[in-house]
Amino acid sequence: MLLSSVAVVAGFILLVWGADRFVLGASATARNFGVSPLIVGLTIVGFGTSAPEMLVSGVAAYNGNPGISIGNALGSNITNIALVLGITALVVPLTVHSVIIKRELPILLLVMVLALLLMVDGDLGRGDGLFLLFGMCLMIFWVVRLGLRERNTADLMSSEFDAEMPPEMTTLRASVWLVIGMVVLFASSQMLVWGAVNIARAFGVSDLIIGLTIIAIGTSLPELAASVMSALKNEHEMALGNIIGSNMFNILGVMALPGLIFPSALPDGVLTRDFPMMLGLTVALLLMAYGFRGRDGKINRFEGGLLLAAYSGYMYLLYQASV
Repeated sequence: MLLSSVAVVAGFILLVWGADRFVLGASATARNFGVSPLIVGLTIVGFGTSAPEMLVSGVAAYNGNPGISIGNALGSNITNIALVLGITALVVPLTVHSVIIKRELPILLLVMVLALLLMVDGDLGRGDGLFLLFGMCLMIFWVVRLGLRERNTADLMSSEFDAEMPPEMTTLRASVWLVIGMVVLFASSQMLVWGAVNIARAFGVSDLIIGLTIIAIGTSLPELAASVMSALKNEHEMALGNIIGSNMFNILGVMALPGLIFPSALPDGVLTRDFPMMLGLTVALLLMAYGFRGRDGKINRFEGGLLLAAYSGYMYLLYQASV
């Protein structure tokens, strides 16, 4: 039990570090080949924050634990909205006034509804996985095209990404960091899944519950750090955009992997408890962020407290389901 707990903690730490090294190497390599900071930021950096979820999901499905994969995808989305944004809003109330954010939130909700329609039959098969993966490719294409088309926004985003790009380094050094990041990501995800499965068996809880709680919270740490730091820098829309992008990746990319690698029936509770919770929180976020009568939307400290209260209530439901 002690070894499994150490594996989980070490796995989380190495996942975050590996994702950071992967993004560093990939970003520097892309820049050396002439790719603009805007494209790098919209693709590599955006993928990097979801790399832990995708690696853990793929490894868990390959090892025959699709419940961890599905729980990781849904649990990370719930954690991102209720816990990450709840904490961020308590630290710094978030003002939302970007047209892009107001357009992306309804699309996020639509993506979730489409995913629900795919899985309403109670199965997550290879056809479902292929459809979700195709949706992720469309999403990446749409985000890049949107960023390039809207010049004012593109200029602003490009300057922000340019400031956050890693220092110049040789292609060889960047490639070394890229390979190290990928190896560490894979090894740490193996370590994390191994420890989580052992803990689940020791306490007699399902893989789904472990995925919804321990795994989801741990793999959401990069989003928490990125959102809080963006809010403290007064980049409110970056904080919210980080969550929206991550949640889209989780539904389309992370959820696709168990369907492709280990098709199976959905665990009990996914359609009756977890998916409705995720949808409800997304609708609540849409209402908070959208704003009405021409006024900007705002996620204040009171609403941040409500999100945290909702997360606490959800954790209690999971506790009740596991005893």
